[in-house]
Amino acid sequence: MNKIILLLFLTLCSAISFKPVHASKSLADNYKTISESYIKLVLALGEQDTYYVDAYYGDEKFQIEIKKNPLTLKQIVKQANILIQTLKLLNPHKELIKLRRSYLQIQLSSLMARASMVSGTKKLSFDEQSRLLYNTEAPHFKFSDFDKTLEKLNQLLPGSESLPVRANRFKDQFIIPKDKLSLVFDIAIKECRNRTQVFIELLPNENFTLEYVKDKPWSGYNWYKGNAFSLIQINEELPIYISRAIDLGCHEGYPGHHTYNALLEANLVKKLGWKEFTVYPLFSPQSLIAEGSANYGIELAFPGDEKIEFEKAKLFPIAGINPNLADDYVIFSKLTEKLNYAGNEIARLYLNGEIEPEKAIELFQKYTLASKQKAKQRLKFWDTYGAYVINYNWGKDLVKNWVEAGTDQSNKGKWKRFAKLLASPRLPSTLKD
Repeated sequence: MNKIILLLFLTLCSAISFKPVHASKSLADNYKTISESYIKLVLALGEQDTYYVDAYYGDEKFQIEIKKNPLTLKQIVKQANILIQTLKLLNPHKELIKLRRSYLQIQLSSLMARASMVSGTKKLSFDEQSRLLYNTEAPHFKFSDFDKTLEKLNQLLPGSESLPVRANRFKDQFIIPKDKLSLVFDIAIKECRNRTQVFIELLPNENFTLEYVKDKPWSGYNWYKGNAFSLIQINEELPIYISRAIDLGCHEGYPGHHTYNALLEANLVKKLGWKEFTVYPLFSPQSLIAEGSANYGIELAFPGDEKIEFEKAKLFPIAGINPNLADDYVIFSKLTEKLNYAGNEIARLYLNGEIEPEKAIELFQKYTLASKQKAKQRLKFWDTYGAYVINYNWGKDLVKNWVEAGTDQSNKGKWKRFAKLLASPRLPSTLKD
């Protein structure tokens, strides 16, 4: 390592009580120092940003240290920048270590951008949030791009009322009754787990608790607690449609968030000692991989028509829904899925200050066929999480493209490449090979 550069870093680090890397240390020891410093910075930002730390199951002493000696946002940005520059001085040769370095650099850059947002010194547009927080930018669409799909839905659902009204009346036939929610979800999650463990070796101690909650801006959430355990919450405030049972079972559980976090803990934290993965900053590139893989995991676990066939055979009868309606429901679902990116466009306009809340609600109803209640919930989500919405659809597309770029396109081959993604420090900019 260049001695002049090292001296500069020692001087900077000393000024802010920061543990520097050292030329005499091994590469592993230097990464240990950087990893622990990264954890402290994430926790420090979490003290000032309510939603920033999504999960932490590492050493309690770091939390205690940060609470006793809190950092200002300016200090957080300064220390993060030093870590990034320090990482540039380390030259790993192994591919996995290169991925680790890239992961830390990108996560730290994202942390700096988030700290700037929280401080109010920098107001980011929707696309700037996407690039700086999530290391990517979702594609742009015109509202006219969705007109053909809306016309097909208009033909599928005849009537004189507005299309959103007809669409929600149609969807009402597929609402899971409140007294059947628990049983339907238990069976759906069990099937998601059974299908996942055929291809991914789950940890023997993995487990979760399922809760039903209300008054949340999201439909489901996984709170990972460490040691292969999760708290999964389902928001029952709004009607839950039958297709959401499998979707949420896969997304929050298997092979989604619960599986992803457990594999990262087993393979990177416990096996390799990479402590940086004991903390999960929500507004970071890691979320794109987490959300994207969780959504892609649905079609991986239930390829082709297997999802609707399972729902018809097992879930429809329990929920008291007529299985004969399933065919139209499939057509409807496939068409509405094509409207997915419309939500991004509305969020972009709203978060950029180009439209008022009332207009955003109106557009969301028109272009996604959501109820007014659902549109208001989505507005609350945008207010809380900003451009995070790109992680669901654009994240899924990136993960899908990466997994399906593998040489083995059999179902087993896709699962193998998917499992590799879940157990490695890959981020959006590394989904190229």
